Amino acid sequence: MLRKYEHAESEPSSLTIQRMADVLGFPAPFFYGDTLDEPVREGVSFRSLSSLTERKGDQALASGALALALSDWIEARFELPTPDVPQYEGTNPETAAAAVREAWGLGERPVTNVVHLLEAHGVRVFSLDEGSNLDGFSFWRGEKPFVFLNVGKTVEHSRMDAAHELGHLVLHAHGGPGGREAEREAFAFGAAFLMPKGSIVAKVPQGASLQTLIESKSYWRVSALALARRVYGVGLISEWQYRSICIALSKYGKTNEPEPLRMPETSQVLGKVVQALRAESVSQSSIAADLCIPLDELSKSVFGHMLRSMEGGAESSAAMEPTPEPEHRRQLRIV
Repeated sequence: MLRKYEHAESEPSSLTIQRMADVLGFPAPFFYGDTLDEPVREGVSFRSLSSLTERKGDQALASGALALALSDWIEARFELPTPDVPQYEGTNPETAAAAVREAWGLGERPVTNVVHLLEAHGVRVFSLDEGSNLDGFSFWRGEKPFVFLNVGKTVEHSRMDAAHELGHLVLHAHGGPGGREAEREAFAFGAAFLMPKGSIVAKVPQGASLQTLIESKSYWRVSALALARRVYGVGLISEWQYRSICIALSKYGKTNEPEPLRMPETSQVLGKVVQALRAESVSQSSIAADLCIPLDELSKSVFGHMLRSMEGGAESSAAMEPTPEPEHRRQLRIV
């Protein structure tokens, strides 16, 4: 019967709709709403394709569809930065990363906050549920680039994920190589983007030890393993040294990082949107009501900004009236 409902071969009764709403935790009007704009699977950069089941892929696309609905709601009320992501399909990842850095005026200096940098150049950045098995994914929706990041990773891991997804947007906007080759290119781009070769050669000594890398990684705000790979890639350590460092770092495990970064990167755009709406007494419950999507479900896509803003009882659960359409869009400034 579910298959028939999904393919419009049968119409569920109002009682059935309500029972599904109760089980799934979505309001009944959600099932009567307009068809959501779901990301096209072929245009999404999924990683770990060998272990990605169809169900996990569908779950990710569904999360993306909810986030796109929220994005449309926000863009109807706020003027966001215009997308400014260069496209260098078919270009060597190292060359492409250097070109993007030049286009964005970064020079050789480290990227302080990857998420804020992406948003400043028009990338719409949303979060994935911590329970997701995906590191992240990205896609172009018309002329607008989107990136989704897993907030359950270490700060270093998440920053590299963001740079990795930027690589997909730059290198694979209209297809190009897929599977492992696309992932290899995106990883190479991310490493070169966060750790420019010139700064690596200038700051890391030849034959650097593990301790030296641990002490140096905070400059680029990357993991010790990512720095070791980059240093090996530019020829500053031998293969034997690299393997020895990897073995030593494996003792920390996948979820631990020596001298880790403490402050996770979150969306500045979404934070400003929530603050602006609160200042005008626009209830976040009313946003959920407008979209017919539960507030806790929306919060999974916005780095928790919505739920955090509700602490202390500031949010009225009674404010469920849909918000009026704005007469003009307010401009958000990213700093």
